[in-house]
Amino acid sequence: MHLNKVFLVLAITLMSVFSTHAQSRYAIINTKYILDKIPEYKEADKKLKALGDQWQQEIDQKQMTLDKMYKNYEAEQFMLSDDLKKKREDELFIKEKELRDLQKKRFGYEGDLFKERQKMVKPIQDKVYNAVQKLATARSYDFILDKSEGITIIFADPKLDKSDDVLKELGINN
Repeated sequence: MHLNKVFLVLAITLMSVFSTHAQSRYAIINTKYILDKIPEYKEADKKLKALGDQWQQEIDQKQMTLDKMYKNYEAEQFMLSDDLKKKREDELFIKEKELRDLQKKRFGYEGDLFKERQKMVKPIQDKVYNAVQKLATARSYDFILDKSEGITIIFADPKLDKSDDVLKELGINN
């Protein structure tokens, strides 16, 4: 069963449990649809794509240079002394490490692209979240589900959170 289907079944089960016990009110939104309608988001997304493409070109260039160095080494290694072989292998190792470090720096977890996305997109996402929270409060929704990437709860009324009750049932005081 696909993960999305599991989430959907779980969400439907949760909704039916909530609706039979407390007549909770819920809504479904599509954050991807919402974000795609926000001009600032589209502009930020376009800038991030251009930046990502630029950085990928830089990495591709370095990869081509490294590939050429490997080919040259393979062709010449039989004619090189042991010292020269070792020197060339060390150079290749250093260039390969530099390339991996650059990839990680640009595209890795908390890399440059991640930081740029946080800087450009997170404020817009926060505005959407605040609007969702305002809507939920104004219309007395207990929770709001986001269907854009599977079903996830984007807002839940804190009074519905029974985590402390579960801890209490387990004999754990918080």
